[in-house]
Amino acid sequence: MSRQSISLTEPNDNWLKNQVKSKEYSSKSELINDLIRQARNQQVQVDWIRTKLEKAENNGFTSDSKDQILAESKSLLND
Repeated sequence: MSRQSISLTEPNDNWLKNQVKSKEYSSKSELINDLIRQARNQQVQVDWIRTKLEKAENNGFTSDSKDQILAESKSLLND
């Protein structure tokens, strides 16, 4: 496993410390690795949705652009 040195803002460092203190994670490294895994999984989902939108747009199912579809989808999620 590689070691990295990173700088954190005080609020972020305090949040990490509190997560470890609450026994949610055993170390800051474990928490950061979990956050990175979550971000990577989220990116896979975003890429899948983007591919589906582009495929549908290219097949002529809608005259809306992918940006319009995405904006509408986001607004539906926020309702």
